[in-house]
Amino acid sequence: MDSIAHIKPGTTIDIQRTNGRVHAAVISSVNVSARSVSVEWTEKGETKGKEVDVDALLQLNPNLIPSSVEIHKSASQKSIPRPSVGIPRQTRQSERTRYSQLSGSNSNLASNGHFTIPDPPPPRASVREIHRDSSVHKEKENLGNTVPRLNQSSSRLTAVMTNPGQGRRRSNVVTEVEKLKKNREERRAKQAEMKVEKESLMGVDPGNPNWEFINMIREYRATLDFRPIKETEMIEDHQITVCVRKRPLNKKENAKKEVDVISIPSKDHIVVHEPKSKVDLTKYLENQHFKFDYAFDETCTNELVYKFTARPLVQTIFEGGMATCFAYGQTGSGKTHTMGGDFSGKTQDCTKGIYALATKDVFKFLKTPKYKQQDLSVYASFFEIYSGKVFDLLNGKTKLRVLEDGKQQVQVVGLTEKPVETVEEVLKLIQHGNSVRTSGQTAANQHSSRSHAVFQLVLRPRIYPNKLHGKFSLVDLAGNERGADTSSSNRQTRMEGAEINKSLLALKECIRALGRKGSHLPFRASKLTQVLRDSFIGEKSKTCMIAMISPGVNSCEHSLNTLRYADRVKELAAGDPAADTNNKEMEDVEEMEGNGILDFEMNIDYDDLAQLRSLNEGELSADMYQFHEAVSHLQQMEEDVLDTHKQVVENFPRWQTACSQLLAMTNEVDYDVDAYSQQLEDVLAESMEHMLKLKEKVANYRSHLAAEEEFSRQMITSSQRKF
Repeated sequence: MDSIAHIKPGTTIDIQRTNGRVHAAVISSVNVSARSVSVEWTEKGETKGKEVDVDALLQLNPNLIPSSVEIHKSASQKSIPRPSVGIPRQTRQSERTRYSQLSGSNSNLASNGHFTIPDPPPPRASVREIHRDSSVHKEKENLGNTVPRLNQSSSRLTAVMTNPGQGRRRSNVVTEVEKLKKNREERRAKQAEMKVEKESLMGVDPGNPNWEFINMIREYRATLDFRPIKETEMIEDHQITVCVRKRPLNKKENAKKEVDVISIPSKDHIVVHEPKSKVDLTKYLENQHFKFDYAFDETCTNELVYKFTARPLVQTIFEGGMATCFAYGQTGSGKTHTMGGDFSGKTQDCTKGIYALATKDVFKFLKTPKYKQQDLSVYASFFEIYSGKVFDLLNGKTKLRVLEDGKQQVQVVGLTEKPVETVEEVLKLIQHGNSVRTSGQTAANQHSSRSHAVFQLVLRPRIYPNKLHGKFSLVDLAGNERGADTSSSNRQTRMEGAEINKSLLALKECIRALGRKGSHLPFRASKLTQVLRDSFIGEKSKTCMIAMISPGVNSCEHSLNTLRYADRVKELAAGDPAADTNNKEMEDVEEMEGNGILDFEMNIDYDDLAQLRSLNEGELSADMYQFHEAVSHLQQMEEDVLDTHKQVVENFPRWQTACSQLLAMTNEVDYDVDAYSQQLEDVLAESMEHMLKLKEKVANYRSHLAAEEEFSRQMITSSQRKF
């Protein structure tokens, strides 16, 4: 009969915990199919429980074994009558000797630790001996019959204890313990291997805190098939070309032992190895992939970059089109190096930049038979856009006005266009313009270009110098700093950064609108897109953007922002859901604008800034949109104040002359007092009217400046609370 059938709930037993402690517990239930029991006990006022295998329970509680040993033992004890009188000492001694012999026959079992037959209890001592012979005889018979059965039961129990898996399911607890032990041993062996590997990897680049990421990047690059762009590659013709250029690590980054996290395996594929850490501080890489028209690694020269980007655009301007080439990216990523030329210390070699290379090709095309008969002249202009204002870099940084005529053509009033005949003349203009360009210190670069520099080569017929044949605009954009770089700066830097970000958003949407053909062009959202409006319209317009990225791990976030921006520029949707509505509203606006010359700042009937927000909700929050609105309004008010002030200054000589003449009139003996007083009153009234008007505008402007300051402070406080 199976022993588990005799185990009943409610029985008090001993159990052994995993820490080796043995204590009492009560059986709460018996699972016959699983050959296990559930036990419960109270510990520190709490009731606890666990599941114990029957075999493990029997080892610790042999009294629960339902074997014939206990049954026959009990029967033998009952078959020996308890004498009413005492048994002599000699008889008790002989009985103990026989029991010892029986126990000795099972000494092997006892030595093996499986089972031991307990000694029978000694009989009660008494003075008298009654029926001694008959009692001893009966005891001998009972013990003789019990021994074979004891041996048989002990053999079965020994087999079960020695091989518990034979005929029975193995203990769940024992299996789990063995599994944990095996896992622990494997884990320790793996940790030992990792320690050896870690020490060997740290020895490759000793002292580098990013050695783990370096090894991960090396392992990933080992799986790539590198096929960089070559000069023999075929040049593809696109209306919008977007490419990426990676610069090498500079001396400062090498001194900090920064990791190169940019890989360019092919001519149009780029991988960013973004370092990440899990909650348990385990380091890993998040490899982000981007695809563009061209991808240039750190070994590519300016000449190679120019061949695939700006060179195909030169022919466009000779065919009567508008061409534009942008250099975009974080400050210090190599934009000015690419556009202006190589640097040797602080000296720039302008002959190796895209400015100079494009100029050389323009003069080459002029001499070809195909275009020589057109008799075209080349003019060069160079200006910068700083904080929403345009300055002429070839005329002492004179401030310029941007207006629209009745034909919706943008005019930069007063811009200097110098005729050029040779490449050397153009290089001198470029050097002069770069020397006076606005720059400043940012969190990313000690000497950062804080303005958009626009260099233009214009083709005009010699016989009609006022007629435009083609225009090539080469734009070195300001750094794409985000709010973290300017959030704690003064008002000027804050407004400057906001204008840069707004112009970059507007530029992206204008380029995308060029690809969509027919969708509304939100060029009024910034000065940059306004002055370049003619580059975004027409079938013959072509645009190229060169996204510059820094390879260092500390610039990884900025590089990802640059790549996402460039990726969205090339992301041309099949249709813009807002395009039809925007076009309809734009047509209504154009009908209401009339035919006169319109001032850009004072005639924004169409809210292009609102469209920018709707197209860039993830990048332009509600607070930032309000801030941009406030900055745009302040710029308009500033222009209005400056115009009014200029009028007052221009009227001063006239008022002074009138007052001097009236004062000279009083020197006459019989001057007309009525005429004098009337004319003086008129002069004073006119001057006071202009003065009061100026004073009112200045007071209004100051109140808006204070409101912008308070709003910016609230934005900074709100941003700090979020983090």
